[in-house]
Amino acid sequence: MELKEKPKKIIVMIPAYNEEKSIGDVIKEIPRKINNSGKVEVLVIDDGSTDKTSEVAKNAGADYLIRNTKNNGLAYTFQKGMEAALKLGADIIVNTDADFQYNQTQIIDLVKPILHGKADIVSGNRQIEKLNHMSFSKKYGNIIGSKVVRLCAGYDIKDASSGFRAYSREAALKLFVISAHTYTHETLIQAKHKNLKVFEVPVDFRKREGDSKLIKSVGGHIKKSMATIVRSTLMYSSMKVLGYLGGLLVLAGLVPMLRWAW
Repeated sequence: MELKEKPKKIIVMIPAYNEEKSIGDVIKEIPRKINNSGKVEVLVIDDGSTDKTSEVAKNAGADYLIRNTKNNGLAYTFQKGMEAALKLGADIIVNTDADFQYNQTQIIDLVKPILHGKADIVSGNRQIEKLNHMSFSKKYGNIIGSKVVRLCAGYDIKDASSGFRAYSREAALKLFVISAHTYTHETLIQAKHKNLKVFEVPVDFRKREGDSKLIKSVGGHIKKSMATIVRSTLMYSSMKVLGYLGGLLVLAGLVPMLRWAW
């Protein structure tokens, strides 16, 4: 007799901070059944909101709700959500934003490569180059940041800052975010050194209503993101990076010698 594979438990987690105006729409748009998988459940991690984010999320159909006693930031809340989803028995964890910029019906596209055994992590590519509603500084800050992450992580990722991602249980167990700012770059750099296969699929990205809770200033965000990339790279490839830097210093030191020899 042929054994049927057990349906996968999919948990969509939503880190949220003062998103009472949009989180209800996000939850209602999430598909509750994907192909032959089990029920899709929703986990909201309220990062110390001062508005009615938790109440709206619960009324919209969130299955699980966790509240931080204070605002700890996105990276901390993401890691807390991953740990909670694992404890709840998730086979696949999907992370999405609470601001309704992502099209939640495309969660199906994110989890499909994992269900078919083709990927450990699937990231949504917002196709930033084509967006008309993203400011010049944010657009090209994202493009440059993605190129830096591609160089450090070794993945051909076009949109390294996307928060719309799916993780297999095995991938989630291997990742641990220590950044105090965001998780997007760090998890990709970690994934490479954990031998995880990363896949990218195109997704829609709507115009945001209101200001970003993560990016207070583009310059500050770039500075913090670059610090995270450098720290994560040094953590896993310190000998390689320091070797390159040492080589450059040696070459710089040889310049006066070459002039003298000439």
